[in-house]
Amino acid sequence: MRVCLTGLVLACMGLPATAAGLSPIEAGLDYHSFANVDQFRVTHIELDLRVDLEGKVISGVVALEFKRLDPRATQLVLDTKDLMINDVSQKATDVLGATAKNQTIWVSRPFHMEKPDPILGSALVIDLPPSRKTVESIRVDYETLPTAAALQWLTPKQTAGHKAFLYTQSEPIGARTWIPLQDTPQVRATYSAKIHTSSGVLAVMSAENDSKVKRKGEFSFVMPQAIPSYLIALAVGELEFKETGPRTGVYAEKSMIKAAAKEFADTESMIAAAEKLFGPYRWTRYDILVLGPSFPVAGMENPRLSFITPTVIAGDKSLVSVIAHELAHSWAGNLVTQATWRDLWLNEGLADYLESRIMNAVYGEQRASMEAVLGLKSLREDLAKLKPQDQVLAIDLRDRDPELAFSTVPYEKGRLFLSYLDAKFGRDRFDAFLRGYFDHFAFKSITTEQFNQYLTENLLDRFPGIVTHEQVLAWENAPGIPADAVLPVSSALLQVDDARTAWLAGKLQPKKFGLDWAAQQWLYFLDNMPAALSAKQLEGLDQAYGLTRSQNAEIERSWLELAVRNNYQASYARLEEYLKTIGRRKLIAPLYVELMKTPSGSEFAKRVYTKARPGYSLDTVTAIDAIVSPAAAEESE
Repeated sequence: MRVCLTGLVLACMGLPATAAGLSPIEAGLDYHSFANVDQFRVTHIELDLRVDLEGKVISGVVALEFKRLDPRATQLVLDTKDLMINDVSQKATDVLGATAKNQTIWVSRPFHMEKPDPILGSALVIDLPPSRKTVESIRVDYETLPTAAALQWLTPKQTAGHKAFLYTQSEPIGARTWIPLQDTPQVRATYSAKIHTSSGVLAVMSAENDSKVKRKGEFSFVMPQAIPSYLIALAVGELEFKETGPRTGVYAEKSMIKAAAKEFADTESMIAAAEKLFGPYRWTRYDILVLGPSFPVAGMENPRLSFITPTVIAGDKSLVSVIAHELAHSWAGNLVTQATWRDLWLNEGLADYLESRIMNAVYGEQRASMEAVLGLKSLREDLAKLKPQDQVLAIDLRDRDPELAFSTVPYEKGRLFLSYLDAKFGRDRFDAFLRGYFDHFAFKSITTEQFNQYLTENLLDRFPGIVTHEQVLAWENAPGIPADAVLPVSSALLQVDDARTAWLAGKLQPKKFGLDWAAQQWLYFLDNMPAALSAKQLEGLDQAYGLTRSQNAEIERSWLELAVRNNYQASYARLEEYLKTIGRRKLIAPLYVELMKTPSGSEFAKRVYTKARPGYSLDTVTAIDAIVSPAAAEESE
């Protein structure tokens, strides 16, 4: 998925990192959902929705099929946030018994909304009559409000095709802002949908998509595999499709489709490599939707259709590890899913590890090792900012926004943990363990404790005396990086250290190094610079390599951060353009943080942010508000 900076922003502001005085956490209990999943379980979701791109509202009905696990239960509780509930009804057959043949009649049911929680939203409580039926159905008529966090409405000015656009970002608990449902990853459901739009635009979902469908304003979708709510996704806009392989392709705006298809041409090879390592790909197709630059994260692993930022299109496939990561979620996260947001590392840590293996198989060990070293550097930077209780894999998020889980800890520390097990038990044993794990828990949601039990039975106990249960618990529950961690190394990056040292000492001219460097080497070179550089040094690098106008958004972020730190004015016009046209938090938040350290930089940041803010997603706005106007951000909470 993605790495969010919100948790780090709050840590830097000195806000509380965890709730104090709470009882021991109950494994498997989702503290971020009102749904009474022990009494009722939704098994299928049927949507019939109208998307009004101009009015920026979704309206319609959702029908939920569910099983009543507790026959005594008579109140179904659903999660909602920023929704207007117009009516709730139940099939007459579920209430009254038999009705006319082939006729579905819906009977209104009493319902009420509980007091809203600022993070979780409002519980929708529906009164149901007693029933002995195996499967029942409820229908909710509703519409979204402008504050719905999962919905990103783009104006025509914000798209390349100059037509309005919508995309959803439901992770972690945003699904409840556009569908009333049991919004917890421990509930998996199949879904179908009818989406009504204006003519001329295309709707796509995390489901079976027909790339050749006629654009007459009505689209049908089916997701036959049961998935958690946060993976339900929708996008509507002027999109084109281009095939990249037998089961892969790219959706994007017309101006971007050719470049995107070329950049992601290796996706089929990635799937083949992953299948060889971890077992069959079980989702039929893997397509990619390239969104606008306002997309706040690198990618989102919506099954069958990953949502991806355009900032990974560098022209040389240097940033396609993002694709490898989202593809890896087809096993780690989508196939076997975390049960609660405390267990996020089961999704992201395993996906990061699988990403490394896929990159190694397709692009070679040197590329994979460089990216692992860069990931370790990011982890160490985050650990220096986070409180000890937020440096653990099995994080306690009670009374807090689950968005705060998305630091690099579940990703990079999780990757280190899996790499540690790989190194200790050996590649063949560990690969067999992973294939068995994905088969055993396929299409299930599990807790950290369930993972540990499977790990103990199928690796620790089968090969005793290698890793202890206590060592596993230390990885999951102790802060920092364990002393016996197996850390990645890269000879290609050690060469960069030598070049940087020589250049800083004036012994090496810019044109004498870097001409054949990979993007990862440039990132390592720039990100490990000392705080102070001279204008002459920066100018020399810029003239030699055109860093102010790099086609690689990651390298450009690193360069612009150096420019801000050293007041290199030659890059400030590009800096302003960059901040106005990119909404990915990982790239822009560090630039705002650096700008806010000086009076002149602060003035520049506030002026540019005023213009850029309307084009950012709500999550990005929340993060950047906390940087640019921390006092105002605190008051609004």
